[in-house]
Amino acid sequence: MSKRVVIDPITRIEGHLRVEVEVDDNNVITKAWSSSTLWRGIEVILKGRTPMDVGLIVQRICGVCTYSHYRCGTEAVENALGVKIPLNAKYLRSLMQSSLYMHDHIVHFYHLHGLDWVDVVSALSADPALAAKVAMNYSDAPIAAGEGELKAVQARVKGLVETGKLGPFANAYWGNGTYRFTPEQNLIALSHYLKALEVQRVAAEMLAIFGGKSPHPQSIVVGGVTSVRDMLSPARLQEWKQKHAIVQDFIERAYQADIVMAAEAFGTEASVLGGVNVNSFLCGEDFITANGEYLFNQGVILNGDLANVLDIDPSLIKEDVTHAWYKADGPQHPYQGTTIPDYTGFIERDTVYGKLPTINGDGKYSWVKSPRYQDEPIEVGPLACLLVNYARGNQVVVNAVDGLLARTGLPLEALFTTLGRTAARMLQTVLVGQASLQTFDALLINIQSDQSTYVKPEIDPDRVYEGYSMIEAPRGMLSHWIRIKDAKVENYQAVVPTTWNAGPVDANGKMGPYEASLIGLKLEDPTKPLEVIRIIHSFDPCMACSVHVMDYKKHTLGQFKIDPNGF
Repeated sequence: MSKRVVIDPITRIEGHLRVEVEVDDNNVITKAWSSSTLWRGIEVILKGRTPMDVGLIVQRICGVCTYSHYRCGTEAVENALGVKIPLNAKYLRSLMQSSLYMHDHIVHFYHLHGLDWVDVVSALSADPALAAKVAMNYSDAPIAAGEGELKAVQARVKGLVETGKLGPFANAYWGNGTYRFTPEQNLIALSHYLKALEVQRVAAEMLAIFGGKSPHPQSIVVGGVTSVRDMLSPARLQEWKQKHAIVQDFIERAYQADIVMAAEAFGTEASVLGGVNVNSFLCGEDFITANGEYLFNQGVILNGDLANVLDIDPSLIKEDVTHAWYKADGPQHPYQGTTIPDYTGFIERDTVYGKLPTINGDGKYSWVKSPRYQDEPIEVGPLACLLVNYARGNQVVVNAVDGLLARTGLPLEALFTTLGRTAARMLQTVLVGQASLQTFDALLINIQSDQSTYVKPEIDPDRVYEGYSMIEAPRGMLSHWIRIKDAKVENYQAVVPTTWNAGPVDANGKMGPYEASLIGLKLEDPTKPLEVIRIIHSFDPCMACSVHVMDYKKHTLGQFKIDPNGF
């Protein structure tokens, strides 16, 4: 007899996400549903506003990758108006994007996804002296992994445990059989978890140098950038490079080392050797380096055909809302996309935790739409980016992927797994950090003869404009689409990475990457579904930007009911 497992909310993500699965008598998942339970409506807010404000407004879509939406929205307007920004502006935007990546991926692995791999309780029984020796297996010069440093980390965490309030380590599934690190390996990764809290601050400061602040930078405008004084200041330029060196050092000597360690420890763990059940991938072109070249090339892989990477055809992107809480007559291209709420609620039924409101899989069940490319579900993100570029023969990516596989002893097929998705994010971070130095040097050379950063955009109120932008955000290919009439926004749609990955099943019965990734997964204990959380976290979910309030004594703070049809 099947059993229903409800995980709501999925924590350590941005926004509100609910996942439900059904397991058979062997605790193998046979059905899965992904539901975002908060509505944004940013596209509706934009209607009737000046296109010049689009970037500043759309970055409020997300509290994490604010810069990506800021840039993508601004560039959608520039595309519609035919604005060609100066080269310096391209370089500065790319450096800000690189800074965001380095910050975002470090925070994701250590502070959001890391505890799916690291058993903190196990680390408390580790031998710090032995752990210091083990760390040398994964880096010639480990960071924060000396015997004294590891003893200090162990004592610090023991002190937290003894208070009875575990903070970020509370309510986890410590001791789960799918944790595979030894106590010493757990201690090494735990030390890096704490060190990453310091390093991520430096990465955020990198973005603020050219962006004005982080999150929600302020220096991009339609037509270019405003951070002219920072670009021309030797002190500010040197500050960015010094901070970059600190962050890149951590990426290469800690983050990379921990992924290699994970590949060794989890190389035979069945729960992380699946999780890629949608075999179509898409990524955008991004990260200008020099001479008009880009680190990553755009492309689409359909149905696992790596021998035939296609160029993206924007006309083939549509969004289906059959099982999303919206009204529409059928799949819509973003230019014609609508955002009309149609909330239908949940159904109460038995679960492994007792009776609970549950998803109605036959009806509508998520605020996330279901994007499709040529009617196919698509995975986007670091794994998709590396696969597309590997298949295209991008030599930088080929060398990096082959090098990691050789170092870990894993086959190429290992990329098509949860472990591979997690490794791809690390590898992408290494490459972005290295390439950003090329961009930085190109900027230094260019400003010797050209200091332009802005061109004035022109809007004819008697014309109708359409435009879009596609960039490679930290979680994958992000696109913004705009229609301008009477010099105001007439329609706007954002097709974000998590929409591609987290969308519900479509009208043709095809599941998106989140839902498909869980089918066939065996759970050790359905009441403690660590395996589900680990796979979902590997996508780095970024739902709507939101504020959470909690009481650790589990008191109810308040209950609110909002009619979405009232908007």
